[in-house]
Amino acid sequence: MTPSAPQGTLPLTRSVVQPSDWKPRLFVVVDTEEEFDWNAPFSRASTSVSALRQIGRTQTIFERFGIKPTYVIDYPVATQPDGFESLGEIWSRQACQIGAHLHPWVTPPYTEGLEPRNSFTCNLESSLQRAKLEALGEAIAARFDRPRIFKAGRYGLGAQTVAILSDLGYEIDLSVCPRLDFTASEGPSFVEFDANPFFLTSQLLEIPCTVDYVGWLGPWGSRVHRLASRPAVEAVRGVGVLARVGAVNRVMLTPEGSSFQEMRALVLSLFARGCRTFTMSFHSPSVEPGHTPYVRSSSDLQSFLRRIEQFCEFFMQNMQGVAISPQAYRRDISTMAESES
Repeated sequence: MTPSAPQGTLPLTRSVVQPSDWKPRLFVVVDTEEEFDWNAPFSRASTSVSALRQIGRTQTIFERFGIKPTYVIDYPVATQPDGFESLGEIWSRQACQIGAHLHPWVTPPYTEGLEPRNSFTCNLESSLQRAKLEALGEAIAARFDRPRIFKAGRYGLGAQTVAILSDLGYEIDLSVCPRLDFTASEGPSFVEFDANPFFLTSQLLEIPCTVDYVGWLGPWGSRVHRLASRPAVEAVRGVGVLARVGAVNRVMLTPEGSSFQEMRALVLSLFARGCRTFTMSFHSPSVEPGHTPYVRSSSDLQSFLRRIEQFCEFFMQNMQGVAISPQAYRRDISTMAESES
């Protein structure tokens, strides 16, 4: 699988070569954040992190399969006992890694307006991006180690953000969400990116979310899906029709909104195309009913947990996969590059 040349504002210093004989590698990334109404206007008052008391519901599954998730935590989590104490016990056992996750609207300094555009970090003035990233990093360092892994809330990564992250000593970014376009909300577009890792700078490694198209339309899937997403076609539910007939379906590797069958199909398709790294992600409030659109009831919760369990079993046993942390992966590819030079 040859990495696509990304278009837009993000740099690409070099692609990461993934040997064909590598076993598939799995990262688990949890967007660890406050509970808020996803359909309501952004508010600085919604900062409860009580759902993290139930994070053991997923952590237990991961530990059973030898997986160390990466919890990318935001400012409310890093500064409230329900957040940092719930994760601290797991972190103290070295059963997870901690990274940073920036929600600008609940991270000081609070100088920008609360309009939707400003929910994307990349849209803020460079000095404000830096100030918020510094405040978040300091809050995390007060309870854990200084973070070296970052994921932008709402995938709001831009070129200025990359430069600041590199300057602040971050080594890994997890923000790119391939095949998705957020420009209608004044966010970034990642339409031309695929799921393969690459370096944003000489030191900052990008490990994208795992998103791509599956279906019998194969290499034409992306183009057809974009055509079906146009307002005139979407009015007749063109995207849904294409997915139901198996022609093309855009799938994200997440138990939120994706079935086990879809996640399995996505991984098998990408593996056949040469991809060897896979990131399963979800939002921490989903571990308790009522906080996200994906888990509204006890029944939803059980289905959510079952999808995680099914996928981990499939990946680790059927695909003979390897669980790895982002930093361990970065060390692996650095060692490989040194041996080849």
